[in-house]
Amino acid sequence: MTTPPTPDAELPPPLPWLEELPPRQIVAELDRYIVGQAAAKKAIAIAIRNRWRRGQAPEGIRNEITPSNIILIGPTGVGKTEIARRLARLAGAPFVKVEATKFTEVGYVGRDVEAMIRDLVDAAISLVRAEREVEVFPQAEQRAIERVLDLLLPATDGDAEDKALAARQAASREKLKVMLLDGKLDDREVEIEVIPPNYPNPDAMRAPDGMDAPESSFADWLMDMLPKKPKRRLVKVPDARRILEDEELRAMVDMDDTVNEALDRVENHGIVFIDEIDKIAGEKGTSGPDVSRQGVQRDLLPIVEGSTVQTRYGHVRTDHILFVAAGAFHMTKPSDLIPELQGRFPIRVELEPLTEKDFVRILTEPENALTKQYAALVAAEGCALEFSAEAVAEMARIAWQANDRMENIGARRLHTVMSTLLEDILFDLPDGGKTTVLKLDGAAVRERLASVVQDDDLRKYIL
Repeated sequence: MTTPPTPDAELPPPLPWLEELPPRQIVAELDRYIVGQAAAKKAIAIAIRNRWRRGQAPEGIRNEITPSNIILIGPTGVGKTEIARRLARLAGAPFVKVEATKFTEVGYVGRDVEAMIRDLVDAAISLVRAEREVEVFPQAEQRAIERVLDLLLPATDGDAEDKALAARQAASREKLKVMLLDGKLDDREVEIEVIPPNYPNPDAMRAPDGMDAPESSFADWLMDMLPKKPKRRLVKVPDARRILEDEELRAMVDMDDTVNEALDRVENHGIVFIDEIDKIAGEKGTSGPDVSRQGVQRDLLPIVEGSTVQTRYGHVRTDHILFVAAGAFHMTKPSDLIPELQGRFPIRVELEPLTEKDFVRILTEPENALTKQYAALVAAEGCALEFSAEAVAEMARIAWQANDRMENIGARRLHTVMSTLLEDILFDLPDGGKTTVLKLDGAAVRERLASVVQDDDLRKYIL
């Protein structure tokens, strides 16, 4: 049975608009997944809510209200990227995360800074199209079912006045429909005519979070727009339903209207998260690679200030897009950015280093806490995994000590600690999972990690 498409299937029903929530409630939503960093959450919440407030302002001054862009400053693993990722899933607005180091100055080989806006437009079109498809999916599903029935039981030529024949055909079709919905025809094959979409597919252009989308060329765009020849394929009934549902969705969703809505959302609600902005900062008066870094900053400046970017779907104004930048700034500082760019990020928030107590909270409080994730993995094998309070405290202590003695990678250290701790358990399941409940206490954690914790060489490579 085909399920309706959703913008993000792994989440509960999304909020109508994150912008419509009061700042305190926005912070509460972020608190469900991110521990601490109250100052960063507060700044983000105000910036998001201001998008809604601007929309309520008188038309005469509305265009004069520009976003207060933010720089998040803090070491790796303290929550900068997680804030961005969670915003992307909660905002209900176009969002894209880019790496500042992937861009190069105009005239050099590499991505130009305008690519981030083109990626944002692609994300917006995918978002709006998914919403529209959810709305019309029930009708598209019924149309696809009727088309499959037409393939399974072609209409028989006969006298239109022969009511008995028409009644028999209707009865046969109804029985076939019941069998189809019950899955009793899943092994049957039908021949269908597949017409490839004749509009650009933004989903094909998108990449997973944290990765850059492939560049598109004029040739690719032209190939997308040229009419496609239909192809005949022999497929099983479930595949036929899925293909025909996709065709019906494409036919029912007005792409011109979708693109217009997407462009409006980009210009008025879009969010661009620029990670590792510290990597393009350099001390003034230097030569070599720093010159190119400053060139990227100068290319970035008009985008952040407000300019018009040409995309395959039309022009996009960036005046009211919210830009959130983040960086560790170990070797540099925000003042090493060119003054003009500094001025376009008026809000600076320093994230706090994580403590041992924070690690305990991270392991237990968020809805996606690591202990809950591993418990879900073990539950798939028919077993239960339980951690005592002492075990959690011990894992937090070991992770914090590893960060203190080696490179501080923040909460990411918890991933390495837990994967090392549970390696044997996960390997032995299900054959070794004779007990239905696996309990780990402090002593078990110390025993399993003793050899790694005590050996400095092993700790460097494993933890």
